[in-house]
Amino acid sequence: MPIEITDKPLSGARTIHVVSKDGVEAAAVDAPGHSWAKANGFSGQAGRVLVLPDTTGGIAGAMAGTGEETGPLRSLSLGRLGRELPSGDWTFAPGGYDPHLAAFAVLIGSYRFGRYRKENSREIRVQLPAGADLARVTREAEGVCLARDLINTPTSDMGPAELEAAARELAARHKAKIATVEGDALLKQNFPMIHAVGRASASAPRLIDLTWGAKDAPKVTLVGKGVCFDTGGLDIKPASGMLLMKKDMGGAANVLGLASMIMAAKLNVRLRVLIPAVENAISGNAFRPGDVLTSRKGLTVEIGNTDAEGRLVLADALALADEEKPGLLIDMATLTGAARVALGPDLPPFFTDDEALAAALGQAGDTVADPVWRMPLWKPYGKKLSSRIADLNNVTTDGFAGAVTAALFLQRFVENAQSWVHLDVFGWNPVEKPHAPVGGEAQAIRALMHVLESRFAK
Repeated sequence: MPIEITDKPLSGARTIHVVSKDGVEAAAVDAPGHSWAKANGFSGQAGRVLVLPDTTGGIAGAMAGTGEETGPLRSLSLGRLGRELPSGDWTFAPGGYDPHLAAFAVLIGSYRFGRYRKENSREIRVQLPAGADLARVTREAEGVCLARDLINTPTSDMGPAELEAAARELAARHKAKIATVEGDALLKQNFPMIHAVGRASASAPRLIDLTWGAKDAPKVTLVGKGVCFDTGGLDIKPASGMLLMKKDMGGAANVLGLASMIMAAKLNVRLRVLIPAVENAISGNAFRPGDVLTSRKGLTVEIGNTDAEGRLVLADALALADEEKPGLLIDMATLTGAARVALGPDLPPFFTDDEALAAALGQAGDTVADPVWRMPLWKPYGKKLSSRIADLNNVTTDGFAGAVTAALFLQRFVENAQSWVHLDVFGWNPVEKPHAPVGGEAQAIRALMHVLESRFAK
């Protein structure tokens, strides 16, 4: 991140004034500053930043507009500061924003994916607003940026092997243990659906298994869909449908970002992260429509569509996670287009039958401006997954309630966990936001972290 947030006083730092819509007159700037704002048509528009000149042609300060946003979203809209502040030292004028979210927004707003091209360098330091926790701001921003980096990296450099390498790097940083079951060893260790989905790829399928924390601490398990590219398999997608399929490992990227936050915060949990990492490719040994696969749990699954592969690899991973009877089991996946039709790209649905968890997660999303929306595990729709020759089909035939039926499919593989929640994320910003460019995005992990901190902080 090109911006440094510091809790040390910055002598001579220029001031950032947070301005709501039509609130310029109330800003504590001098008369020339007000005139400059008027001349530039600045009236506190959301996401707009206006740099204020001094009498010598230098920089006196800046005004950041929040428009009509209120609550946490008002502070998150300050993210554009991260992209537009000139080099130098800066400090926030007091009042009118959440100090933690303001600092966080500036950090993630400065994000640029620079792996393949050079970005203009700036040297910016921002003094931490009073009331914010530097360690928390830093670990949340690092978790978000990790997820973004992983999603933005194309499959040529982020296939199953490279995703494993990223998980190993994270494990090494936090002294976590990590193991991998790869290739035909998946069959020997009873992960047949992960193997079936990934076997057609030149990069072997694998199950990544990371553990961290005291063995006697409460068990929290994260499962992330790691489909590094999805052609659709033999039920091949059209070219337009493949353009963003590098992001089909967005669930894995998000759980790694969340795991990064959990370990950095040293929560009192026994953390386990399971990532089935595969590429749904096409070759002579690709799995076929009409095949029947036997899952780790023993349930047989008829393949109605090879493009509904994410739920297959998740099912084997969830079955493994469930055997350990965790107190909380969370899975995240870029699973269905139906979720986007229902709620769009910015609002991930979640599914759980734990009422207390549902209430806590919904509230957390509002509190930290990381929105989620509960959708129902409507049991009668489970019949749509019936098969004439197997225990269930991986798709329905009528096309209705696709996000709900996908969640119901996954629920069939969870029975021992005390609490389970499934999140169907998009993992991508299709349009620029004040705190985020177009590209890979972390979704719901700050809301989840807020819930976990409330339960497991030491």
